This record gives sequence, C-alpha cells and structure tokens, in this order.
Amino acid sequence: MNYLDLFAGAGGLSEGFARLGYKGIAHIESNKSAAETLETRMAYYYLKEENKLDIYREYQKTYFLSVKERREQREKFLEKIPSYIKNSVINCEISYENLPFLFEKIDKQLEINRGKNLDVIIGGPPCQAYSVIGRSRTGSNNNNDKRHYLYKLYVEFLKKYKPKVFVFENVPGIYTAKNGKIFEDIQEKFDEAGYNIQSFDFNSFDFGVPQNRKRVIIMGFKKGLNVDDFKYPENKGNIYMVEDFLNDLPSIKSGEVYKDFKYRNKPTEALLYTKIRDKEDLLTHHISRPNNDRDLNIYRIAVELWNKKDERLKYSDLPDELITHKNTKSFLDRFKVVAGDLNYSQTIVAHIAKDGHYYIHPNMEENRSLSIREAARLQSFPDNYFFEGSRTSNFTQIGNAVPPLMAEYIAEWIKENVLII
Repeated sequence: MNYLDLFAGAGGLSEGFARLGYKGIAHIESNKSAAETLETRMAYYYLKEENKLDIYREYQKTYFLSVKERREQREKFLEKIPSYIKNSVINCEISYENLPFLFEKIDKQLEINRGKNLDVIIGGPPCQAYSVIGRSRTGSNNNNDKRHYLYKLYVEFLKKYKPKVFVFENVPGIYTAKNGKIFEDIQEKFDEAGYNIQSFDFNSFDFGVPQNRKRVIIMGFKKGLNVDDFKYPENKGNIYMVEDFLNDLPSIKSGEVYKDFKYRNKPTEALLYTKIRDKEDLLTHHISRPNNDRDLNIYRIAVELWNKKDERLKYSDLPDELITHKNTKSFLDRFKVVAGDLNYSQTIVAHIAKDGHYYIHPNMEENRSLSIREAARLQSFPDNYFFEGSRTSNFTQIGNAVPPLMAEYIAEWIKENVLII
C-alpha cells in the first residue's frame, strides 16, 4: 500500500497512514521547516525498520542547540539516511507551473519503490481562505485569495495517478466559502475526475483525540468500486481528562526550555492508549514561550477563576490596569485556560504561534501557556515526533496539522474496506 501526501504540512495525516504500514511515496510541502519535519519523520520510520532507533534518539537530543549547531547535527544525521527516503519529501509549492517537475519527482519515486500506481492520495489545501475566522480577518481581500482554488490542483494529481481512494481534509467553512459555490465546484471537479465522494463532518474528539476540533473530510472512491459507507468509531470520544495528557511532564516556567529529556512520572494510561508516549521515549520540545508580567497576572486570574469557580475569564472584567486592547465588546475569551478537568481542550490552531493567551496551562504554579510538546500531545502527536525549525514554526506546524490519531482510524478503515477490493 502506498500513498501521496499533498499540502502535507508537518505530516499529521501522513503519520496515521505510516503507522499502519503504508509507504509514503512522496510528500509535497512548500514550507521549509515543515518539509524538514517530514524528512526527519520519514528517517524515523526507516531507522525503526532497520532497528537503528538509537541513531534517531541521539539526534533528538539536539533540539535545544543553537540554529547553527542543530544544522550541523542534522546534516550528519541525514548522511545516515538513504537518498530515496529523503527524496520522498519534496519542498516545493504546488502550482500549475510546478506540476511537470512534481510529476517527474513522483514518477521517479514510484520507480524506485517498484510501485506501478498510487493506492491513495491524501492531503488538504491550506484552510485559511475557507475558515470563517480567516475570512473575517481578510475581509474583502478574501475574494482575491488564490488559495480558494488549490483544490483544482489536487484534482490534477487524481487525473494523473488515478488512485483507488483519496482523502481531502479541510475546515467546515469550506461549505460556505463564496456562498457555497466553492464546495459545489469541488464536488463537480471530483466527479469529473472519476470519483464518487462522501463528505463527513468529523470532530477529532470522536476518534480519541483530547481536543474539540471540527473538520470536513471528503473521501473519494474510484468509480466502479463497491464501497460501503464509512463507519464511525463504536466507542466515541476521548475518555480521559486533559490533565492525564500533561501531568507526567516536568514543571517549567514561562520562557523555560527543558533540557533533561526525562519525564516526571511514568506514562499514564491515556498516553499509552493513544500511543502518544511509550517507555523508550525521550522528552523533547518541552519549551514555553516567555511572557511579560501583565500577561502572567492575567493568566493567574484566568486559572484561578476556572479552577475555583469553573468560570471563563471575560477580557472586559479584568482590572483596568491589565486591559490594553481597545476592543472590550468582542473576542472577550482571548485569554483562555486549557481546562485540565475536561476531556477535551479548545481547538489548537496556528495562531498559537503568535501568542499563547488562548492556551493557558491549567496549573497555577507553572503560570504559562502550553509548551510545544503539550500542544503536540493535544493534537495526538507522539512524543517521538521531532519538529524542525523555530519555536514559532513548531507551533504553526502543530496548529495546522491533522491529528494523527484521527488519521490512523481513517487509514485503517481504508485499508480494510477499500484496498482489499
């Protein structure tokens, strides 16, 4: 079984398929840091197959080094990885101009891997043009956003490689973009490419992810295949508390980088069940962004209000000396605690890269926003997932990702109900 990942990001969707033994023929991603994260992840799977994970674990220990030192260590690490593994990640923008180049790269990877056809194409174009929040921020400029039409490029890959099935992921706003005309055209283009489609409104929480995250998943099946309807998990929902995904991590303060690689406690049942942590893991990326005194005072108020009264902080209720925004009529929940005593967090989005005010850690003593590793866990990324690039880039990659746990369920269903046909 093999797959092609388009608009791959940091590889959350790809991770679900790779876990089940699917072969990643190619992953296309325009962002350099995200592409490097994918390259490192493909190296992980190669080393795991070769029983050489000790090489990977040594590389994990470079995460807190300077940019120059990390770059040097990365080059040494990648020297131990075959070219066909590294070449499976193509750091390139998907555009009509680049299609011949991309097709050539993919064809070469198929030849190297002795694959005649692609079984599955996965991925989803950037969602900012479709999201309701994104539209409100860009206003009238949204109509000119070229990202509205990236699905047409996705279709070009379907026409070229004719996989049995594809998985197209995006936000619920795709239904209403341009008054619904975008979604109508998407359905039409997929039909013309030779696919029957099923559209689903998923919440990653239903698949065991400790997060309230709504997404649209479109599955396309090659016409002529007799495929049963997709089945949701029988036991819906994450059954653990958010604190079960955080409490084994060492306590750190605002602006601190944890460098010891050791956990505070043994993995919880929640972490083992969701495959986020195992007994061999090293702790990396437990990094918290720095905050000024005003923000830390607000964090204390927000955490105390939630932990003692189960109430959310309204920005307009803060003392005057802590209010710096003129707008006190809307976006009143701009400071929000990730509640440890609920079994889901708020949606982790890319804005977490700009500030952590919407993702305040529930422990008053730590008084900070989520670390990179904590945000990754709430997306169900395993602790052995190594994010390349800066702290800001890491948060962006995580916020834009598909939760691997949800992706794995989709991959398993396709494996059992489509690829055996």
